[in-house]
Formats: sequence, C-alpha cells, structure tokens
Amino acid sequence: MSIDPRIMKTMLQLQWMQSLDMNGSGTSNVLSPDNQDGSLFGTMLSQLLSGAAEGGGFGNADVLSSTSSTAALMPLLKGSLPLTYNGEYTATAASANPTAYDNYIEAAAAKYNVDPALVKAVIDTESSYNPNAVSSAGAKGLMQLMDGTARGLGVSNSFDPQQNIEGGTRYLSYLLNKYDGNVQAALAGYNAGPGRVDRAGIHNNADVAEKLHLLPQETQKYIAKVMNAHAMYGLS
Repeated sequence: MSIDPRIMKTMLQLQWMQSLDMNGSGTSNVLSPDNQDGSLFGTMLSQLLSGAAEGGGFGNADVLSSTSSTAALMPLLKGSLPLTYNGEYTATAASANPTAYDNYIEAAAAKYNVDPALVKAVIDTESSYNPNAVSSAGAKGLMQLMDGTARGLGVSNSFDPQQNIEGGTRYLSYLLNKYDGNVQAALAGYNAGPGRVDRAGIHNNADVAEKLHLLPQETQKYIAKVMNAHAMYGLS
C-alpha cells in the first residue's frame, strides 16, 4: 500500500512536534553574536537584503492539514498547518486574532510578502508582544533583534515597535527566500542563525524533521511553539 508523501510528511511533522516540551522557554536569543556568521554579519546581511522587497514569491505552496485527533493538537484541526509559504498571505485570517500592532504587522507583511500570521507567531514567541523586552544576550524588542543585526536591517531603535517589526519581518522574508519558502527551516535560521542551520545540512522542512536533533534544544522548542502560534493566528 502506498502512502501519500504529503500525509507522511504531516505525520512526521506532528510526531516531532509532540515530542518537544511545549512548555519550555520561548524567549529566543535570536540573532545573538553566537548565532551570527562573523563580525561582518550586519554588513553582509544588509547586502543580502538589498533586494528583498522586490524578491517575489517563495516557491510552491505545500499546505497540509492535520489529521490527528488528539486533544493536544486541536488548534491544528481547526485549520491547515502551512509547512511552506508561497508568498501569498491572507489579511482576513490574521485579523481573526487582532493585536495592538496589527497596522505595523500588516504593512511589513505586505511589503516583504510574508504571512502576517507568521509574523504574529514570531512576535508572540519571541517577546509575548512586549516592545521593551530584552533577552540575556541583548536581543531587543518585539522580534528580539540584536544591535548589529538591527543596524544591518536599517533599524535605528529596536524599541520602536514599527521599526522592530519592519526589520524583523524583512529578516524573516530573507530567510523564507533563502530556504525556498520552507517555514520550519526559516524559523530554525531565525533562532539559531542561518550559518548553524546550513552547517547542520538543513535546507528544507524534511531536513528539519530528519536532523532536528542537530539543532539546540531551544531551537527545537522554538520551532514547535511558533508553528503552534502560527496555527492559532492563522485561524479564520
């Protein structure tokens, strides 16, 4: 009997998500010095992102629905679980769970072609919507940007919600583009740094499922928490 590879992929996704401690710390030391790819990271990032706003889509859509009946996965039963992103977003779906920063989120999401529900999920996981949040590594603001990275993204004040969301969404857009729209791989890069993700041989969501153990535990938990939050914010 053959099994639809999409269903198998979903099963693997749900298996590793359930294996994580979903109550673990969600505060990420995202873009900390240890996660950056050298002292010229900010400059290189600025160059890489120079054309991000004109970058177009992020590959083919691969939206899979959860089929689990467990209570723990009920949020996923109410909607689809996007594993890859094709550069299209639905403002109506994200608006089903409004926040105080919706205007900034929608504007940045539209500018950089990122799902606003994913931006909300990252903010929720990174800072719980605290614009003054500072991590132990010095990451700041809603999307937890390090100073050097913020400068590379054109952010002069990480505690300014509009600037922070603009910069964080721009960086998320770059990662989605780098990993061909594979959301989990992009989230791994956001948390652990793309250099570390690349060295682990991770290039897409299938690689994340196969090589998750090569990533820090914090990153493993981070991916699962953002994906759960994404499902919540994406409900229509």
